[in-house]
Amino acid sequence: MLILLKICLIVLLATSKSYSEQRTYSQLPAKYVESVQRSTHTNNWAVLVDASRFWFNYRHIANVLSIYRSVKRLGIPDSQIVLMIADDMACNPRNPRPGQVYNNAKQHINVYGDDVEVDYRGYEVTVENFVRLLTGRTQNGTARSKKLLTDAGSNVLIYLTGHGGDGFLKFQDSEEITNQELADAVEQMWEKKRYNELLFMVDTCQAASLYEKFTSPNILAVASSLVGEDSLSHHVDPSIGVYMIDRYTYYALEFLERVQPNGDETMAEFLKVCPKHACISTVGVRKDLYKRDPSQVPITDFFGSIRPTEIITGRVNITLADEEDFIKVMEEKRDCYNELNLRLKMDQQFPMDAF
Repeated sequence: MLILLKICLIVLLATSKSYSEQRTYSQLPAKYVESVQRSTHTNNWAVLVDASRFWFNYRHIANVLSIYRSVKRLGIPDSQIVLMIADDMACNPRNPRPGQVYNNAKQHINVYGDDVEVDYRGYEVTVENFVRLLTGRTQNGTARSKKLLTDAGSNVLIYLTGHGGDGFLKFQDSEEITNQELADAVEQMWEKKRYNELLFMVDTCQAASLYEKFTSPNILAVASSLVGEDSLSHHVDPSIGVYMIDRYTYYALEFLERVQPNGDETMAEFLKVCPKHACISTVGVRKDLYKRDPSQVPITDFFGSIRPTEIITGRVNITLADEEDFIKVMEEKRDCYNELNLRLKMDQQFPMDAF
């Protein structure tokens, strides 16, 4: 029996190799084949975090909801966006417009809207939950919508906003995450094959200090301010008495609003969206861990979910070059299994004898 099993395994390996060798893309459109070979990722995810609380931090929730709206418009579905909001400004009793959040004094767009799906709200936004989310160590019973189900083909956008300092970001004004903890979490992501490329984007004071400890590959990082600098707000809405949005996110959003799913904007352009005369603080960029030239990377590689496609009117044959060989392979596998007389026993889903 053991000898027969070994023979069957050898046959299976040989036939599967033959099958893979026969697979070609010669019958697919040439442009499609070329785009697939160039692509470095298969799916896009976004983790968007507002780590601050209290009404005077209204601008931080406007920051994160603005980025949320942009990535959804460019194609990332809610099922692949994890949104963390430490305080719900839309329902704050000080809000003169209940259920609404705006990112500018003109009140042009309600970024809270009717289709915002918040995954972590209020006191769920903690350092522990954030690290668990990134590393895939969520607790038993965690809803699927609260998990980052990425893989080795995922491009991940991580956006953080709130109050920070040299080497830390505050959560809920009661705890903080350090740059070393962030680096360790990202290192775990890489070791566990949870991302292909990662864009780390942070809008807070001394934001560049948060990416200083990164050592994992394929990371492109951008921060609203260098170490020793503050990130400043953009403008106030007198009707609510608080700042509406931060400067860096305001200009980043201004750029993203011009981007179309089929546009040719690149990450190199995005990294220059807020010069010092506009941001007042100096935008920090780290590219030494990133293997590609940002000028050759479409912005939709991180902010969208766009795959190269080609519409054709004719029929395309994507079957094997020789269908008879495929049928022969499957028959040999079936005969091998029959000779081994394998039996698969499934346990009952509801063991009635236990009741």
